[in-house]
Amino acid sequence: MSSLRIMIVGAAGRMGREVVRAVTAAPDMALVAAVDRARVGEDAVSLAGVEGPAVPITDSLRDAIQQGQPEAAVDFSLPDSVMENARTAIATRVPYVIGASGVTEGDLQELASLCEQHTTPALVVPNFALGAVLMMQFAAQAARYFDSAEIIELHHADKVDAPSGTARATAKLLAEAGVSPASPRGDQPARGLLAHGIPLHSVRLPGLVAHQEVIFGGLGQTLTIRHDSISRESFMPGVLLALRKVRELKGLTVGLDKVM
Repeated sequence: MSSLRIMIVGAAGRMGREVVRAVTAAPDMALVAAVDRARVGEDAVSLAGVEGPAVPITDSLRDAIQQGQPEAAVDFSLPDSVMENARTAIATRVPYVIGASGVTEGDLQELASLCEQHTTPALVVPNFALGAVLMMQFAAQAARYFDSAEIIELHHADKVDAPSGTARATAKLLAEAGVSPASPRGDQPARGLLAHGIPLHSVRLPGLVAHQEVIFGGLGQTLTIRHDSISRESFMPGVLLALRKVRELKGLTVGLDKVM
């Protein structure tokens, strides 16, 4: 059986390098293209500290697609470039997995339209950690029994967006279940940003990777559901799963849970 040809966008970043290591180690995958604005011309495989056939980093997504002929791609680029990348990849019919931060509701609507127009599947994943997906599912289940909840998400100091995509997705699930903040006042800045009516609190500190807790409050009791990623390796099983499954999808899909 031939190996699945993979392109990594944002290959020079910390997550990109981790994905290079994971794809290189996967027996059913082959890294054929690497894209990034930084470290152009360098070998993405050597940069990730592993051995394998050299894959030079290019800053041209179109060139990478034309030369590498990828069968699936994953994007961990910056928020200001992810949509441009997605437009190019989807238009050239490369099944696309988006793990980059900053994808908005408006972006999702555009992606859905692009996928339908070009009959190309895409998968947007707020969090690739399997434990984080389960945390969200458990929170959605708990929301049936509590009226109020708040979310605290904690990430490394260099994360470019706040609140995180995972926190926003979790808030949407809670809101759909009818959960609301215990205090409806909106004139207290310290109470956090409201997303879907749920207060979100963001912490950005060195030493953190990716963490989230959902705190439910009820009569005489609280319930806390928390997930911690202590290493970026925690995301790799989910990334590989998404790359293996994205070609089977139709249109735009949001959430790793849809392919688990």
